[in-house]
Formats: sequence, C-alpha cells, structure tokens
Amino acid sequence: MDDTTERVLTLLGLLQQRQVWTGPELADRLGVTPRTVRRDVERLRNLGYPVHASKGIGGGYQLGPGQDLPPLLLDDDEAIVTAVALLAGAGGAIASGGDAALRALTKLDQVLPARLRHEVRALSVSVESFGGGRDPVDSEVLMTLARACRDEVEIGFDYRSTPRRIEPYRLVASDRRWYLLAYDLDRDDWRSFRVDRMSTVMLRTWRFRPRAAPDAATYVQEGVASRVYRQQARFLVRAPAETVRRQISASAAVVKPRDRDTCELISGADNLDIVLWHVLTLGHEFDVLEPPELAARCTELGERLTSAGT
Repeated sequence: MDDTTERVLTLLGLLQQRQVWTGPELADRLGVTPRTVRRDVERLRNLGYPVHASKGIGGGYQLGPGQDLPPLLLDDDEAIVTAVALLAGAGGAIASGGDAALRALTKLDQVLPARLRHEVRALSVSVESFGGGRDPVDSEVLMTLARACRDEVEIGFDYRSTPRRIEPYRLVASDRRWYLLAYDLDRDDWRSFRVDRMSTVMLRTWRFRPRAAPDAATYVQEGVASRVYRQQARFLVRAPAETVRRQISASAAVVKPRDRDTCELISGADNLDIVLWHVLTLGHEFDVLEPPELAARCTELGERLTSAGT
C-alpha cells in the first residue's frame, strides 16, 4: 500500500469517527498540509464517499449519507464484532433479516484482510439455527468454538463443574440460547451443550477426523424440546406444519410435516399433561401417537370435561 492510499484510508477512518473535522485538525492528525487534505477529500469523493465541506464557525469536513452505500472502514475489533452481529441476524435474531445478514456477512468476508477473514469464515460455516432471538453469550467463547469446528480441533471445558473433552461439530442458535453439537469423547456419543454453561473453554492440540454426524439443528432442537425431559410425546396434528410452527415456540416442540394438511409434533415434559394442554390449545384436531398411556389420559380428561359441562 503506497503512502497516499494509506493516508486516504486514515482520513476516511477519522471522518467515520467524528461528525465534523476542521481542515487544520485533519492536517495535524495526518501530518500534511491543508491543501493535501483537500486533495485527499476529493479522492474520497471520486470513490463515492459523500464528504461535505462547510465554512464558518462549526464548519469543516463531514461524511454524509449518499445515494449509494460506499464500503465502511473498520478496525480489527469492529470487523469481528460486526461479523458476530451479522451472524446473530443470520441465525434468526433479526426478524426477516436472515438472508440479508448472510449476504452482508459474505461481503464482509470478501473484503477483510487475511488475518481476519478466517475468523469470519469460522463463524459463517460453523453455525446453524432454529427459532428467533436469544440470550447473549461471551463472543470470545463463540469465536473459539467456531474456530474449533472449522479447524477440527478438540476442545476441553468445564460443564457444570465437570471437565469434558469433545470433538466440536456445529454451533446452533435456538430461539433462546446458543448450543454446541459435539461428540463427547468420554461418553462415546453425540451431545449438545449450552454455551452459557461452559467455562474455561480451551482449544486442545489434538485434531480429529469428522465422524458421520446427525443434522445439527434438528438434533439440538429435539434435545431442547423433548429429550431433555423425563417423558416424551408424539402427536399427529391436522394442520399444516408452517401453521403449527407459528403457534408454538421452537424450543417447546419439534414440528415435522407429514403432508400439506397434517404434521407431527414432538415434545417433552416432566408431566405430559402440560404437553397435552399446549397441543389442545393450538385449536386443531389431533391424535396421540405415543405413548399409549397418554391416549388413555385424553379419554379420562375428556370424560371429566364432559361431566363438568353437564
């Protein structure tokens, strides 16, 4: 990068930091004459940056909005934070903004220097999602986990005060929290971990060859909505899957389409009466697929309700 280009980029960075700069202030910061500042401002204008100049008290150079959106100049920390924010949008934290966030994340990746590009790629390829907005977690932990997923490196961490050794596969963003799908080396099986419950997250020196893995988002969602509970239930709901998904939280149930007019709903609870109540309040006809005792419970409760209404 030649001196002029570097100086113009520095000028752009200064204009983005503060609303108004006087010519002498910029000249002092850049170590040049006011005439050189005027030439560099003109170079920015030719590149599409709407730099306005005003005279008098309170006047100076100001970077304003234009018809086209020129590229931003970000330092390293700002670029990484921007990538994390875009990732949250791509994961569903911003309503109807997922596709735009992914496009912006891709563009950011294209213009980042090599020392930062791998950080953004680690995030963009190592994260899946289901549901909407979620609780915040330590972005540095997310970056560490994403890098490990990308580089296929083992991770060690404490989980509820218990040391774990795992092969990380994917980060998954639910409608409330971040999870990591990984192969637990001590338990010899796939597990999902809540990121907010991890502590002392460390990259290990051992690399691994990826195993055949389940679909990350589906596995984590089924765990959150069903497997984590003592009892599970399956229902056939006579309504389109998209209709039912809009009625129930992604963390509360997994909804799978059967055909255009029916879907399967999977959920869990310590008391299945709770699940039954939620399905009942959806307002659609349904059948209990399993467990058989829940179908008998429906008959029992139905008789009670009929008796109460007479």
